[in-house]
Amino acid sequence: MKRIFHLLGFLFFITSLQAQDRPPHPELENPAIQGINKELPRASFISYDSREAALRNDQSTSSRILSLNGTWRFRFITGVSDRIGDFAAPNLDLSNWDETTVPSNMEIQGYGIPIYTNVGYEFYPQWNFKPPYINDMEKNNIGYYRREIDIPQSWEGEQIFVSFGSIKSVGFVWVNGQKVGMSKDSKTPQEFDITPYITPGKNTLAVEVFRWSDAAYLECQDFWRLSGLPRDVCLFAQPKVRLRDFFAQGTLDESYTHGLFDLDVEMKNHTGKKTTHSVGYEIIDDSGNAISSGNKTVELSDSIGTVNFEAVISDVKAWSAEIPNLYTLLLTMKDDSGKTTEVTSIKIGFRTSEIKNGQFMVNGQPVLLKGVNLHEFNQITGQVVSETDVLLDMERMKQLNVNAIRLSHYPQPAFFYELADRYGFYIVDEANIESHGMGYDRARGKSLANNLDWTEAHLFRTRNMFERDKNHPSVVIWSLGNEAGNGYNFYQTYLFIRSRDKMRPIQYEQSGHEWNTDIVCPMYARPQHIEHYAKSYTDRPLILCEYAHAMGNSIGNLKDYWEIIEKYPNLQGGFIWDWVDQGLVNNNEKGEFWAYGGDYGPPGTPSDGNFLINGVVYPDRSLKPHSYEVKHVYQNIGFEAENLEKGQVQITNKYFFVNLSNYDFSYRITANGKVVKSGKLPDLDIAPRQSMLVDIDLGGISAEPGIEYFVTFSATTRTAENLLPKGWEIASAQIKLPVEASKPPFDSLKAGKATYTEGSSIDIKGKGFTLTIDRESGVITSYKAKGQELLLNGFGPRPAFWRGTTDNDYGWRMPRAARLWKKASEQEPVAASVKTTQ
Repeated sequence: MKRIFHLLGFLFFITSLQAQDRPPHPELENPAIQGINKELPRASFISYDSREAALRNDQSTSSRILSLNGTWRFRFITGVSDRIGDFAAPNLDLSNWDETTVPSNMEIQGYGIPIYTNVGYEFYPQWNFKPPYINDMEKNNIGYYRREIDIPQSWEGEQIFVSFGSIKSVGFVWVNGQKVGMSKDSKTPQEFDITPYITPGKNTLAVEVFRWSDAAYLECQDFWRLSGLPRDVCLFAQPKVRLRDFFAQGTLDESYTHGLFDLDVEMKNHTGKKTTHSVGYEIIDDSGNAISSGNKTVELSDSIGTVNFEAVISDVKAWSAEIPNLYTLLLTMKDDSGKTTEVTSIKIGFRTSEIKNGQFMVNGQPVLLKGVNLHEFNQITGQVVSETDVLLDMERMKQLNVNAIRLSHYPQPAFFYELADRYGFYIVDEANIESHGMGYDRARGKSLANNLDWTEAHLFRTRNMFERDKNHPSVVIWSLGNEAGNGYNFYQTYLFIRSRDKMRPIQYEQSGHEWNTDIVCPMYARPQHIEHYAKSYTDRPLILCEYAHAMGNSIGNLKDYWEIIEKYPNLQGGFIWDWVDQGLVNNNEKGEFWAYGGDYGPPGTPSDGNFLINGVVYPDRSLKPHSYEVKHVYQNIGFEAENLEKGQVQITNKYFFVNLSNYDFSYRITANGKVVKSGKLPDLDIAPRQSMLVDIDLGGISAEPGIEYFVTFSATTRTAENLLPKGWEIASAQIKLPVEASKPPFDSLKAGKATYTEGSSIDIKGKGFTLTIDRESGVITSYKAKGQELLLNGFGPRPAFWRGTTDNDYGWRMPRAARLWKKASEQEPVAASVKTTQ
């Protein structure tokens, strides 16, 4: 009996400890609950009160939106036992609260430790993960955000919402001391209807942000693990009968000439009574002309109503990354008296994106994706990026001939897609799902991909991505996620997207060759492996979702990949890992430096070191040596020697939609590096995917002994286009000219006779030089020319089987695997025999 009491006491103690350690909100560790009172996901658009304002589409001038970016009051707590129970009370004394900037990451602002890990979960030690639980709630940092908000008088009678572009990892929202709701998924908007909670005049908005929750199990991406409110926050108002969402699909007919327009508009009635409204659309070209329009009247009860429009539009200008033609879609709602109640506008494009005959096609062309993977990163602000940051990235990408971006591994801010539409990029939009740390084992309880407790969490994130980004022509491929295994949950997310979008391809690397990927998209497959695929499979294209790992001194074999990709029709490119080094600006006693994993926190802080420093460009977006290799391999104009003796070169247009008549071509001829001749080529009317022989003037170029001739071609923009200035070099090539004369053979007799002296070493003396060879090692230990010693400390040429190791060498453990070669290089050579002959 005594033993039983001891056992019961022990169990009570453990149970109490667990209860104390569990979070104040049970939703924190429950994947079945993804949101409370969160608005359904919707397309990105701004509500305006007039046609003129909607056509300007300047968010800063809308009377129905109020930015909450800027200064907030802030309190940081290290763990749940120190929670502030009344943090949202309107009359709370804030004298001991700090101020912080929103948007921001808490850790970058000095609250908590920036942690970088690649695969594991930083909140669980030694890979002992137990989803959905967080190991130690006393280390689960909490950030409390508060600010006063003034509701404009003009919003009286409107429906009012608060929108968070991102809350990481999970946030609970309060207004005037009342709990409004919560939501997970840190990379899509979290919006709440706060109309029932606000009062005229000043109101208090408060957010309780937890660094970790069960949501973190699906956000195990290879990046800094940061938290906070890292994207824009705003209030917006809409009429009581409002546009809730719309899906505008602009595609092309079978001739790829005429536009097919399909529009679903969803309206919501908050009045509590039946009402009649009309909704109309206009498609407006860049000259301000309406090329299509329609209007319908709908009776709305206290619910959601939908309206559909369809139209065929003759001779539209198709959208592509090469020629990003856009139209303005204007939507107008009016009440039964004909008064305009709400107007909005977005940019749309007409294009097709599909798998056809085993190839990925845009507007009927098997485009090649010359891509990079992109993380959301700024060297100063962490995971807070501005429109200026994105524009700089896109400008650099255009300069390096990048035409495609995989959003690794989550959706970007809404303005990113608007810029991609405008300037022309093919986007792979990826759901914010990666459970890498759980592995890929399909057994229940292992990979979350096959764990039915997590089905809704997977679908929730997929719906959020799709519904927000569905109207963007730049989004040509949907991605289900990254490195999260495959199984039932991804079968469901594939089926959801396919039910909403019949055309755009869906990809997922972990699907391999299974049915729930339309594109085979492996990681880091070698050139010979993708060539084997091309020869063996023709039903689906292969596009590398990650390749050419750009860490350290790298990307040397990019040309090898592209020689094979351009050889086979079902190989259609890839996305370099990755675009930018994720180095954070920091300082120590030696000055400023870029920090990476392990540079923050005490010993034992989880870290994967510098494995996030693997960009095509540096953290400040300056170029690296291998940036220029990317530019050259990705260029869309080819130059090939055809009949150089007669000055003929073949120029190939590798674009799919652009004629080369838009560009200027020039060449220069060098003799041993010195320009001896230059010229311009005439306008080249070369259609997409076609070639032309062009002539260059070789007059006056004569063969001379010791002279090497090269011709260098350059193609530049004739006018500014898509972020590139006039005169920007988009392609170049250098070809050796077959103009050379043989040198006369070396006459050893004229050089004089060498003398040999043998002992422990062999000394060779000749006209103007002496050379010493060590007999024991066979190494040249001295070489003097005109009395000047040319070898340092007797270290002459010797066998070498090693070089300085690169970051990527460490990635595949090369120093250990090839250590025998290093050892051989460190040993002094031993000569078996050293002989001299006259």
